Amino acid sequence: MTDGATLFGLCGALLTAIGLYGAIVQTAVLRKILALNVLGGGVLLVFGAVARRGAAAGLGADPVPHAMVITAIVVSFVSTALAVALLLRLHEATGRATLAEGEAETAHADTER
Repeated sequence: MTDGATLFGLCGALLTAIGLYGAIVQTAVLRKILALNVLGGGVLLVFGAVARRGAAAGLGADPVPHAMVITAIVVSFVSTALAVALLLRLHEATGRATLAEGEAETAHADTER
């Protein structure tokens, strides 16, 4: 039977894979932001599971990985808020919230007129 740290590590790897897939495949900017949040959550879960396994192996409890995870959660929240604010600005300026291949040049040409 697998222990809790292994289960958390596998769930984190699955979240990382889902987030990476979403960041690559999605064209809508808001969905890309959400996919990057899922990716970051998966990485943090894997990092926490690795820190837990080290403490369970008798290496002693180290508070540094947990402090790094808490700091990363705060940074992730702030960067998500900034990305959503920029997306709202993009929507106000162009009227759409996607950046497809041909749309970026068209939007740039419209602003130069």
